[in-house]
Amino acid sequence: MSKRHLEEEDTKEQEGSSRSQGLPFKNPSFQHSNVSGSRKKPWKTLKQLLAAEAALDWPEEAVTFSSLEGPPSFRPAKKYSDLSGFEANYTDPHTRLHYACPEEFAEVRKLPSDIVQGYLALRKATTHLQ
Repeated sequence: MSKRHLEEEDTKEQEGSSRSQGLPFKNPSFQHSNVSGSRKKPWKTLKQLLAAEAALDWPEEAVTFSSLEGPPSFRPAKKYSDLSGFEANYTDPHTRLHYACPEEFAEVRKLPSDIVQGYLALRKATTHLQ
């Protein structure tokens, strides 16, 4: 046998012995929550949970799936290009449109003002001057 073949057998034996000892991060007494006795309970979808929740009368202060709200994110919102939809790192100061690359910047500068206003209206960034 070659030296390489012997080394591969040694590593396989070491892996097998570590598996038989059990992994330190696994709890051997863990019981999954959807198993009751010998039968598995099917998972409920969010739509099913909301329908079941709506069928019952809940007090106003009760916390339910439909009343939960997440806290605001600490991360700034991502900006996407108004032309291509790619993540945009740049904003044109003249038109306030987001763009992702120099080619898009050239296209943004060529756009007429009514098209620019349309793009801004799509992402709800229009300013109404009176």
